[in-house]
Amino acid sequence: MRTLEEPTDRQENHVLFDRLSALDIAVFVVDGVDLSPGAAIPSDGDPRIDRALAGFLFTCGPDHIRHPEPIDGGADGARYPLHGSLAGTPVSHTEMGEGGNECTATIDVALADGGQARVERRWRIDGEGQEVVLEDRVVNVGTSAFPPAMMYHLNIAGRLLGPDARILSASIENGARAWRFGEGESAHFCVPAAVGRDGWSQVTLANLAGLGGRDLRVRFRADTLPFLQMWRCQRGEADVISIEPVSHRIAKRPELAERGELVPLSPGEAQSYAIAFAVV
Repeated sequence: MRTLEEPTDRQENHVLFDRLSALDIAVFVVDGVDLSPGAAIPSDGDPRIDRALAGFLFTCGPDHIRHPEPIDGGADGARYPLHGSLAGTPVSHTEMGEGGNECTATIDVALADGGQARVERRWRIDGEGQEVVLEDRVVNVGTSAFPPAMMYHLNIAGRLLGPDARILSASIENGARAWRFGEGESAHFCVPAAVGRDGWSQVTLANLAGLGGRDLRVRFRADTLPFLQMWRCQRGEADVISIEPVSHRIAKRPELAERGELVPLSPGEAQSYAIAFAVV
């Protein structure tokens, strides 16, 4: 990985940002191969998510993750949107660092419950040029508290995975499993993230045939993203697998609230998250 700038004829390895959707990653190309699934995705009927899911990385949150649910205390029929309010939100400000190895952005988000949040986003490439790092700071800039929730979807085209591809992580039983986990055309799992000495967790999608047997390694800060979720879909024209570091286990919002797992963020307070990925 050499640059975070938009691609040119001289670049084989690059990321292409989607400035109309939170500065998520629309394209991730390694040695001329795009890892993102493109059109090979299922549709949930929400154009924001269809656009985001086709890219390599999109972000759920900061007020809700997963499927729509009623807003507690909201008007009749009011619901949190699919995957929250961030997807489809244009960036308010972006700035590229010298050399193209860093990019910062500000995204102002109108929350579904009427609140306001700001996502301060920083993308950078590490000093050795091998790992792309994302650092997010979610700030409550509204007048009422809300419980932040975040999930990062790293979407990989299933066409790149052969029968020998494996999922490797201390977070899963026995440390490894086949990439076509579960039964049927679609499956998912969510497990507590195993935490390393540095406070980060790691998962690897190993032996990608479409990348000459190389691995996609994903790391994430486990204090604010304490769960590893993964999802795959091979249904009809869809062929995608996703690595999804996430702030909350799979449960409905009332259950999470009852057990104290929806922790309010007061006006002026902030919560930070970080993920990193590399092809090795």
